[in-house]
Amino acid sequence: MKYVLDTNIVLIYLKNNTTKDHIEQVFSPFKSSNIPIVSVVTLGEIESIALRNNWGEKRIGAVLKFLDKCVIADINSKDIIKKYGEIDAFSQGKLKFNPLGNSSRNMGKSDLWIAALASLVDAQLLTTDKDFSHLDKTYLNLNLIELMK
Repeated sequence: MKYVLDTNIVLIYLKNNTTKDHIEQVFSPFKSSNIPIVSVVTLGEIESIALRNNWGEKRIGAVLKFLDKCVIADINSKDIIKKYGEIDAFSQGKLKFNPLGNSSRNMGKSDLWIAALASLVDAQLLTTDKDFSHLDKTYLNLNLIELMK
């Protein structure tokens, strides 16, 4: 099974908590038969978070160690760019051949890239972000993770 890990899932893995344990029990994205995928968009988001929060070498080292276990996916692909445009138009209710059927949804641009990647590689998307919900079963297979205490 292929899993695209949204940025919030990567951040959960950096904390040793019950949500991470739940993800491991239910999905096991790092099991040898599975492929954990992280978009370069997530790398940019994590870089920004690290700078804004003055992460030290230890925290940055933990991120790099985590990312070593993942496939890092580029978005510089005609197919991903095309899928990005399609998902954005769909989310805005402007896609003639696949109407949204609801009111338009504004997605963050980073989320659009991550959705396009998950859709194109036919991976399960692991996220805590409900902004992807309208894409479930139409463009991707969404696994919405609830934060646990």
